[in-house]
Amino acid sequence: MSMRDTIHNARRLVIKVGSALVTNNGQGLDLRAIADWARQIAQLRNEGREVVMVSSGAIAAGMQRLGWSVRPHETHALQAAAAVGQMGLVQAYEGAFSQYGLKTAQILLTHADLADRLRYLNARSALSTLLELGVVPIINENDTVVTDEIKFGDNDTLGALVANLIEADALIILTDQEGLYTADPRTTPDAQLISQGRAEDSTYEAMAGGAASSISRGGMITKVRAAQRAARSGAHTIIASGHQSDALLRLSQGEILGTLLSAPKGRLAARKQWLADHLNLTGALIVDAGAERALRNGASLLPIGVIRVEGEFERGSVVSCRNASGQEIGRGLANYPAVEARKLAGKPSTSIESLLGYVDESELIHRDNLFIS
Repeated sequence: MSMRDTIHNARRLVIKVGSALVTNNGQGLDLRAIADWARQIAQLRNEGREVVMVSSGAIAAGMQRLGWSVRPHETHALQAAAAVGQMGLVQAYEGAFSQYGLKTAQILLTHADLADRLRYLNARSALSTLLELGVVPIINENDTVVTDEIKFGDNDTLGALVANLIEADALIILTDQEGLYTADPRTTPDAQLISQGRAEDSTYEAMAGGAASSISRGGMITKVRAAQRAARSGAHTIIASGHQSDALLRLSQGEILGTLLSAPKGRLAARKQWLADHLNLTGALIVDAGAERALRNGASLLPIGVIRVEGEFERGSVVSCRNASGQEIGRGLANYPAVEARKLAGKPSTSIESLLGYVDESELIHRDNLFIS
C-alpha cells in the first residue's frame, strides 16, 4: 500500500487552515473559502470519515473588524482582536456547515488544557463524543486569555497536538503555498517541491526557513515540526495549498498534492504521547553518561544518575531529562519535588529515607512515566 493510499484510507482526519486562507490575506473572513471547505468536509462525512477542523483566523478577523492593518505586539491588543474576531469566525463556520445539515462545536484550547492530565483526558472525551454524534469540532487556540507561558505558539502545533489527542490517521495542513520546497521558492526560483518524505527527516527543517506573513504566526518551519510531532502518534501529514480546487476531496481520493510527510509505523502509548506533547516544562534533571545509557535501554531514572537539578517543580510535574551536553534525552513525571530531588541527586536509592525522612518511590522517574526522545 502506497503512502497516498494510506491517506485515501484514513478514517479520522484533522484539517488545519491558516489565517491567510481564512481571511484572504487579512482582508476579512473569506466566506467563500469557508463555504467551500464545509462542502468538501460534508462529502468526507458522507464517506464515513470523521473530521476535526483547527482554524486560525480569530485575531486576523478581529484586526480587520477593528481596522488594524498591522498585527499588534501587545498581549492585551491581541486578546481584544481575538475576542472580536472569534464572534465572526464562529458565525461563519456555523452558517456554512448548516447548509449541509452538519452541526459544529467551538473548542478553544490553551497548552495548559493539554498539559494537565485530567483536562487532557476531558478534552479527549469531549472530542470523541462530538465525533460520535456527527458534529464537526472547530478548534482554535484561546487567544483571548492566552499568555506566553501557556500558548501553543501557532495553530500548526495545535493541529499536531489535536491529531495526537484523538489518534487521527492524518493531519492535513492547508496553507497559501503548494507544499514544502527544497528552498524558499519566493527567493530561490529553481526550488523543487518535495512530493513525499519521512516526517522524522531532520533535513527538512533547514529547507523550511521561510518566514510567516504579517497575518499568520507560523511559516513552513512550524508545519514541518508539526508533522514530526503528529508522527509520534502514527499520523501522516500533508502540507498542501488551500487555493487548489477541491484539495481535501482530491487528497482523500489519493491524488498527489503538496507534500506528504509520512509517519513511521507504530505509535507511542497514550500516556507517553501525553508526556511527549508537553511544550512548557518547569524543570530538568541533568544525568550522567551511565544514566543516559540506562534510560535509552528502558530503565527508570534513579537518583544516583542525576548530576544536577534545574528549575522548580512539584511532585508529579513533567520535567526534562538532559545529558551533560544539554541534549534532551526524554521527559517524565517527577516522583519528588525539586527541593527534595536536589538532596537525592547523586545518592543511592537506599539513602532516600535517611535523607528525606520517608520513601515514596525508589526512582526519581519511573520508566512507565518516561518518554525517551
